[in-house]
Amino acid sequence: MKRGRRHLSRCLLAGASAIGILASGAPGAGAQDLKEIQAQIDALQATIMDLQRQVQDAKAQAAAANAAAVKEPANDLDLKVKWKGAPELSSADGKFKMKVRGRVQVDYVNADQDTAITYAPDVAATELRRARIGVEGVAWYDIKYVFEVDFANDETRVRDAYLQYEGIKLGETPLLLRVGNFKTPNTFENVTSDRFIDAMERPAYITAWEIDRHIGFMTAYWSDHFGLAAGIFGDTVSNQPLFSGSFGDENVAFAARGTVAPINRVVDGDTHVLHFGASVRTRDVGNDQPFLQYRARGADYRLTNFFVQTGRIADADTFWGLEAVALWGPFSIQGEYGKLDADLPSTAFIANNPPPVRVNPFLNVPDPDYHGWYVAGSWFFGGRQTYENEGRWGRPHVDNPMRWSEGSGWGALQLVGRYDVVDLSDTAFNNAGGCQAQQVFPGVSPPAGAVDPRTGKPALAAPRIQQCGEQKTWLVGANWYLNDYTRLMFNYAESELGDYPLTLAQAGTTLKNSVFGFDGATIKGFGMRAQVDW
Repeated sequence: MKRGRRHLSRCLLAGASAIGILASGAPGAGAQDLKEIQAQIDALQATIMDLQRQVQDAKAQAAAANAAAVKEPANDLDLKVKWKGAPELSSADGKFKMKVRGRVQVDYVNADQDTAITYAPDVAATELRRARIGVEGVAWYDIKYVFEVDFANDETRVRDAYLQYEGIKLGETPLLLRVGNFKTPNTFENVTSDRFIDAMERPAYITAWEIDRHIGFMTAYWSDHFGLAAGIFGDTVSNQPLFSGSFGDENVAFAARGTVAPINRVVDGDTHVLHFGASVRTRDVGNDQPFLQYRARGADYRLTNFFVQTGRIADADTFWGLEAVALWGPFSIQGEYGKLDADLPSTAFIANNPPPVRVNPFLNVPDPDYHGWYVAGSWFFGGRQTYENEGRWGRPHVDNPMRWSEGSGWGALQLVGRYDVVDLSDTAFNNAGGCQAQQVFPGVSPPAGAVDPRTGKPALAAPRIQQCGEQKTWLVGANWYLNDYTRLMFNYAESELGDYPLTLAQAGTTLKNSVFGFDGATIKGFGMRAQVDW
């Protein structure tokens, strides 16, 4: 603006000078013409002086503004805001970041538990499966933190709660150092968040062998095509000692996992992945901790009963697992195999509650080996699965999120199928009497004069049955993704029970002859889930 005014002043002055020169050199100019020209020159000079005053005023105002800016403090608001399902706040320099995280999952399950064989009632129930809230973020560039609490069903439990240092890099990829409460690095399905697994619950052997979170330390390195993680762990957050008020040695576990993805690329918007992995976990029971037990619920639903279980038998165990996954555009297939070697206590006497001790019932009983595996596949319509470098499924992408209020979008549909097996029946262990008989539902003798409503005859006590059996479950499902953060799940599953050890008939029970546990029973169930996460 200043330069424009100077330029205008110079132009006016030059114009006035030119007029004067032309006027003086014009031969026919009269006195009247000279007066008019002089008046024009005077007017131009007045205009120039006015412009000069404006320039001086502008200079003074600019100087005053600069002085005020020096005196006023700088703006302290150093904040960037993004929206990734929930607000993500970060400093402008990237030193700090914080995001609110959480999820809500509401389930309904209706299951036929083959009461005539299992004595367990049918199920028609709802459950707040998960209701979590927490925060995650970054402090001083390289320190990541996560803290999340689950409030489902009026129980407060800490889930992920850890610090992770990412300041050490091998090339462009950080070496992760993590400490806190988090999942052990075992199995593809376990490390995948429950927000992104294909069915309502994970395959039976993963829950039966307690592959989950523990407090510990882990180091990990994940790249596009391979990864390795290993750590040492103590107990879970909810650990309770065997003897109330007494704390001794806690359980100790070592876990490791390696993965390789020779194919991991995006072609024309489709992700292509071929993934292989293996993992191991060993556990040793502390001197005041309950022995380890293995059990699975019917039809893989959390609201059904445990129909295959061993009771608390092991003071140590070792898990071995193999995994393979393929993702090709909308189609995915995955499978895993696991083997668990259980170590029975070898001392003559073992701890007991109430104290002091009891004779070890597992002397001369061979250590059992258990097996589990699954194979699953899915097909996306209107969306696609995603793969993360930590060797797990990530958040699915929906091409056209549902926006019916705007007249567009229907979301995405995922069709799912799975077959899984958990085998808790070891022949040598069973034949040696290791699988002790357990009271099944309802577990108490009926009152005098009670009548069995199924037969109309006097009610007899429920039997004690050895439950070290095998469960085979097939599942089909459909997941409707309304958008990237919301989905409705529908599952139908059936479990076939078998391979139970022989249980001798007992006087006064409904068992008239020796039976093989729950052999021949079929558990059928339909489940639904509404889920949102952020």
